[in-house]
Amino acid sequence: MRVEATEPEIRLWLELRAKRFSGVKFRRQKVIGNYIADFASRTPMLVIEVDGDTHDGRDAYDAQRTRYLESQGYRVLRFTNYDVMTGMEGVLMVIEAAVQAPLPTLSPEGERAQ
Repeated sequence: MRVEATEPEIRLWLELRAKRFSGVKFRRQKVIGNYIADFASRTPMLVIEVDGDTHDGRDAYDAQRTRYLESQGYRVLRFTNYDVMTGMEGVLMVIEAAVQAPLPTLSPEGERAQ
């Protein structure tokens, strides 16, 4: 866990914190399994990652991390520092769409269908 957040993380956190964003409760630096998500909410199950230069060349690691988070039921959104710093409105529009997205439709037979 990092003690100091990056400038893009701070700016996004100011938009997400205290249920300011569509009434959704986000947590900062949320531990999920062996990973720490930049921001996460339980309702809806959403993880938001802000990737800086430290993620360059770590595509395989990020893909593994995303697969794990998705296996835990989370939808994962990734933004670059540049996205947040220069296009906050667009970033928030993408997050809003994810928050408003309907849940997947389950089979009418349920889990016990064979």
